[in-house]
Amino acid sequence: MRRCILFLTVILLLAGCANNEKVVALPDDLPDFVQENDFKSIDWDKKAVEFGDRGIIGNANKSGVIGADMPSLNTQKWMWHLWGIEEGRDSKLTIIGYHKESKTVHPILVDGWTIGLGGPVNGADAHTPSSVKIPKPGEWAILLYINESYFDTLIYDINE
Repeated sequence: MRRCILFLTVILLLAGCANNEKVVALPDDLPDFVQENDFKSIDWDKKAVEFGDRGIIGNANKSGVIGADMPSLNTQKWMWHLWGIEEGRDSKLTIIGYHKESKTVHPILVDGWTIGLGGPVNGADAHTPSSVKIPKPGEWAILLYINESYFDTLIYDINE
């Protein structure tokens, strides 16, 4: 009987370990206001879509990018657009890339995690140009933070 109980305990422990999802790999230099739970709440079905007449791809009237319509693994220019930002010129945009398959977090801005925002353009309340580099192909969640507070997530599929 003891062997049976021990055997069942081992089986349950192994089954529990097999069901645990891989933990998100957070880099050491990640801004401390970004939390692991931010990645667990990603809705991968809410893909970024084109909206407006400027080729902006994102979440309509929340956030979007001009330049994301030609996703590439090479360095490219993206123009970020944000709605609902009252003080765009005094705000900082932090951009966090999360690769779905590897569960790894990466900076996608060429110059770090954070960039300053400019004023209104193309109907958005704030904008900023940037150079981005996507490190590997696959499905990406791009988490956006304004002044260290979560703002939105953009889901892109980047395979070229």
